[in-house]
Amino acid sequence: MDEPKGTEGEARHTGSTAPPAFAAAVEALRAARLRPQIEVEAVPPPKRLAPYAYALEAAVVDGDDDLADGRLVLLHDPAGHDAWRGTFRLVTLVRAELEPEMAADPLLPDVCWSWLTGALQARGLTYGEPSGTVTRASSHYFGGLSERPSASQIEIRASWTPREGLGGVPDTATHLASWCDLLAQVAGLPPAAPGDASIVTLPQRRGPQSR
Repeated sequence: MDEPKGTEGEARHTGSTAPPAFAAAVEALRAARLRPQIEVEAVPPPKRLAPYAYALEAAVVDGDDDLADGRLVLLHDPAGHDAWRGTFRLVTLVRAELEPEMAADPLLPDVCWSWLTGALQARGLTYGEPSGTVTRASSHYFGGLSERPSASQIEIRASWTPREGLGGVPDTATHLASWCDLLAQVAGLPPAAPGDASIVTLPQRRGPQSR
């Protein structure tokens, strides 16, 4: 992908004072190549979750429509974190609109969680301490908005600890690619590569999100 646009929030964490492992992990995110339907840019990271952080936002785009969007945050604490069982943590939010009948499927939360774990496993990634929630919500419109059709949305919030490789640096580029696989899965796009076909697919059709 093209190098994400810099921001003041990003520069505060990724300048020359950043630990080498974190700087290398961020550089790998910048250099990652992703499928063309996904647009990614750097955004200001959260300030209180870890001493160092880097954040990306992405959208799955079809013409003028966004089929799904989300945020991926890389956290780093050189001293380690008991809950993470490591020095790095990836945190994500992914969301997309669904047809109401799909949102009512009782298996939907389990399937959506399998999309995340399947995307990581399909690319051979090792990770630990996964946690998260899958939330579905429905909106019904009344009064002056009554002409709008009902809308349903799925939201996946998750975090996991990437395995640290040589020099204590996790393979953030592959984790980013897996996260984009998840975005594409939620948006209803076909797998990007034959190896991704093992990811469970829930038959569904989403309308474009309102922005």
